[in-house]
Amino acid sequence: MKVALVGNPNTGKSSIFNLLTGLRQHVGNFPGITVDKKIGKLRIGEEDHELVDLPGTYSIYPRSKDEQVVYDSLSDSTVENYPDAVIVVVDAANLERNLLLFSQVYDLGIPTMMVLNMTDLAKKQGKVYHIDKIEELYPEASILEANARAGFGKSRIKEGLENLKPRTVSNTKLAPSDDLKAQEQETESRFKAIQENLSNLESKEKKTKEMSWWEKLLVHPIIGYVIFAVVLIVIFQFIYAFASIPMNLIDGAFANWSSWMSEVMPAGVFTDLVTQGIIPGIGGVVIFIPQIALLFFFIAILEETGYLARVVFIMDRLMRPLGLNGKSVVPLMSSVACAIPGVMAARTISDWKERLITILVAPLMSCSARIPVYTLLIAIVIPDETVFGFMNVQGLVLFGLYMLGTIFALIVAVVLKFIIRSKEQGFLMLELPEYKSPRWKNVGLTVWEKVRIFVWDAGRVILAISIILWAMASYGPTEQRENAVRYAKEEATELNLSIEETSQLVEMAKLESSYIGYLGKAIEPIIEPLGYDWKIGISLITSFAAREVFVGSMATIYAVEDDGANNMTLVEKMKDQKRRDGTPVYTLAAGSSLMVFYVFAMMCMATLAVVKRETKSWKWPLIQVGYMGVLAYLGAWITFIILS
Repeated sequence: MKVALVGNPNTGKSSIFNLLTGLRQHVGNFPGITVDKKIGKLRIGEEDHELVDLPGTYSIYPRSKDEQVVYDSLSDSTVENYPDAVIVVVDAANLERNLLLFSQVYDLGIPTMMVLNMTDLAKKQGKVYHIDKIEELYPEASILEANARAGFGKSRIKEGLENLKPRTVSNTKLAPSDDLKAQEQETESRFKAIQENLSNLESKEKKTKEMSWWEKLLVHPIIGYVIFAVVLIVIFQFIYAFASIPMNLIDGAFANWSSWMSEVMPAGVFTDLVTQGIIPGIGGVVIFIPQIALLFFFIAILEETGYLARVVFIMDRLMRPLGLNGKSVVPLMSSVACAIPGVMAARTISDWKERLITILVAPLMSCSARIPVYTLLIAIVIPDETVFGFMNVQGLVLFGLYMLGTIFALIVAVVLKFIIRSKEQGFLMLELPEYKSPRWKNVGLTVWEKVRIFVWDAGRVILAISIILWAMASYGPTEQRENAVRYAKEEATELNLSIEETSQLVEMAKLESSYIGYLGKAIEPIIEPLGYDWKIGISLITSFAAREVFVGSMATIYAVEDDGANNMTLVEKMKDQKRRDGTPVYTLAAGSSLMVFYVFAMMCMATLAVVKRETKSWKWPLIQVGYMGVLAYLGAWITFIILS
C-alpha cells in the first residue's frame, strides 16, 4: 500500500511518522515542486508499505505550495502520489479544529483512519472524547487512540491499516479548487456541523488552566526578546565551545590520513588526486557535521518543548516589514556560526517567498569561516591601539564587519521583498502548543536526517568542486611550468635558500604557472581597481571552496619572500609585500577593501550546494552568487576609493 499521513500542525504527526518508520525513512521531493516529502517504510507482517508524510495543513483547501501538495495528492486519483489509504492524525485536545480536515479527507472516499493522538494532554485538560460517538458520525472510518510521545499505538495503527476496507461510497462535497468564495462557504458549513455535534463527541470535566506567569513572560513584547536573546547566546556559546573540539579532531584526522596515504601510495598523479583533492574534499564535508548536529539538536529541543512557536510569535512583528517572517530569526542567527545549518533551518518557514528571502540573505551574516580572514587582515592593516582609553581599535573593526553584514542582510531582504513575486499571501498562522518535555527519539531522528541530507546531497557537489580546484592548481602548460620551476631553482641558488625554502619557492612557481595561476593573472585587471594584485586574485579563486582557504593560499603564495635569514611570519611577509613601483600591497585602503569584499562575497561552495538542495534549482544559488558578487565588488571599490 501507499499510505498518506496528514494532519494539522502540532498534532504530533511527525511523532507518529517516526513511531511507525524509525530510521527506515528518507526525504525526497514531489515531482516538479520545491516541496519536500518524507517517505518511510512501514512493515506490517512480512510486507513493506510506503508511508508518505504530507505537509501539515489546517484545511484541504490550499493556501501555500505545501498545502497545494496535500490537495493535489488526495483529490486527484490519477496522480502518482494518490494513496491507497490515509491516516489523519487528530489532536485529541482540539477536536473541533482538527475535525475540519478529517471530515474533508473522509468525504473524498479514500479508506481513512483517524488516530486520536496526545490523549494524555486531553485528559490533563479534563477533556473526555467519546470514540463510539465519533464512529457513529464517521461509520466507514477506523478510529483509534495513540500517544506517539510515549510510544503507544504503533501496533494498533498497523492492525487498523491491515483491516481497512475499501470505501463503498465517495461523498465528495469539496468546493472547486479555484473558487475561494465556495470554499469559505463550505468550510463555514462544516464548522457549523462540527460544533453542533461536538457536545456529543466530547465533554469537559474541568476548565483549562490559564496561562502561567512565566508563560506570559516568554511572549511579553519586551521581556520575551530578552529571554530569547539569552537562549541564543547560550546555544551559540555551547556550539562554539563544543563544536570546535570534534571539528579540530576531524581536521587533524583527515590531514593525517592524507599524509599517511601520500607515504604508503606510490608517487604519481593518482596519489596527488587522492591526497590533495579527494581526501581534503571529503574532509571539507565531514568537518561541518558537529556544527550541523549540535545546532539542529538545540532547534529540535526548542521545537519539541513548544518554545520555538513562542519565539516565532514575538519576532514576527519585527521581521515582517522587512519581507521576512518570525521564523527567519533562527536561520539568520544560525548563520553567524555557519550559513549551511542556517539555510537548512529555513525549512521551518512555510511561506515560500519568505523562506526564499531568508535563504538568499543568510550568507550575508558573518560566519565563523570569515574569522581567520578578518583576523589576518586586521592584524596587517589595523593598528593595535585603543580609543577612549579602553576600546581596542582592532576589536571595533571586527565588530563593525559583523554589523555590516547584518545590516545589509536586512537591507537586501527589503529589496527582495519587492522583487520576488509570489501568489501566496504572506501571513503567520500558528498555535502555541502545550509545553512538554522533548521526545528524544524525535530529536535524534531530526539530527540524523539533517546530517545525512548534508553529507549525501551537498557532499557530492563539494567533493566534485574540490577535485576541479585541485586539478586547476596542480596543472598548467607544460613548457611554462618547466621554465617557472627552473627559474625558481636558480633564484633559490642565488639567495642561498635551504632545501625546505627552495621547495616552497618551487611550489609557489608551480602555482603561478598553473591554470589557476593564469586565471589569477587574467582577472588582475578586474581586481586592480580594488587594490589587489594577481596573488590576491588566486586566493580569491581558491577561497571559493571555503573562505578560510584564503589564509592557506596566502601562506603558499608568500612562502618565501625574505632573504632566508629570518623566519618571518605570514603577517610579516604580507606587510613586507611591495608592488613593482615599490609601494606596499597591503595598505589600509587595500586591506579594508579586501575585508569588505569578504563580508559580502558568496565564497563557500558548501553553502551553494545546500542552497541548491533546499531550492531544488541552480537558479537561486546563481542569483545569490551574482547579487553578492556585485555587492562585494562595489563595496570593496568604494572602500578602497574612500580610504585611498
